[in-house]
Amino acid sequence: MIHGLDRRAKLVLSLAVLYLFWGGSYLVTSIGVQSLPPFLMGAVRFTLSGLALFALARVFGEDRPRLDATEWRHLAITGFLTVLVSNGFNVWSLQWLPSNQAALLNVSSAFWITLLGTLGRRGHPVTTLVGTGLAIGAVGVALILWPGDGEMAAPGAAALVGTEVEPYPLGSSRVPQLGIMLGCFGWAVGTVYLRNVETRLGLLTFTGLQMFVGGLMLFVPATLAGDFAAWHWSPAGLAALLYLMVFNSLCAYTAYAWLSKHATPGQTGSYGLVNPAVATLLGWLVLDERLTPVQWIGTFVILAGVLMVTWPRAAPPPKAVPAPATEAPQ
Repeated sequence: MIHGLDRRAKLVLSLAVLYLFWGGSYLVTSIGVQSLPPFLMGAVRFTLSGLALFALARVFGEDRPRLDATEWRHLAITGFLTVLVSNGFNVWSLQWLPSNQAALLNVSSAFWITLLGTLGRRGHPVTTLVGTGLAIGAVGVALILWPGDGEMAAPGAAALVGTEVEPYPLGSSRVPQLGIMLGCFGWAVGTVYLRNVETRLGLLTFTGLQMFVGGLMLFVPATLAGDFAAWHWSPAGLAALLYLMVFNSLCAYTAYAWLSKHATPGQTGSYGLVNPAVATLLGWLVLDERLTPVQWIGTFVILAGVLMVTWPRAAPPPKAVPAPATEAPQ
């Protein structure tokens, strides 16, 4: 972070970075996948960002990593789940879904993490408050998914970039919606997996290598989908790619690393409530994306459920380990 600022100023700045950059990632990704093939865009982004974040970790004084077979296994599993599965399904689905809807559906990661977090040696039991929040959140997700195939608006990014939206895969809007949900589940599994293992790597080092490994994996679906033949440079696509690499990956994860050491869990996790609101506002202002009245109700229901699930507990949290964020940023 910026030297010379007091702790409160650094806290405000770090939270603002998370709110704005991660909240804006859905809008930017939606624009990017209308210009560039989604899997190859993700592969380029994560391999380059991962290497840059790994180098940044050296600047911030993290020890040089000692990578054995166990560390490589952790990196491969989390890279597969949080980059290949999570980001892969998300960028693919954003070819058809509005960015605001994708952002709201990604909040379901918090519910999956809570449910899966009951497992393992660091598992937490589900309290009455958390259980109620999970049930409320499920209702909110159902309301977001309520519109039928004929009622869904095409991504506003297509009109902004000047492209046409392809027909829904298998002729149904439920397919890209299911893709978002599968991506959220992959992120949650990766998060819970890492909470139950030990790693000697620092947060920035692990995250950088995780991005790099997952980015290499994304070249596989990119090749199978013919993304190399479809790749072409465009101003909108290049701008989206650079934003995601610099602001979403490097700046936001550096802020997240600082918060993980100097802020409370409640402060660090607050972006899980703020980011969907930021994404919805930006989608409306920039892309003219709209939500139906039922989806607006679902939005507030989801946020109420997340608030109950993430409400600070009286018991101290388990020992912190480098882990992905609660909500999958794009």
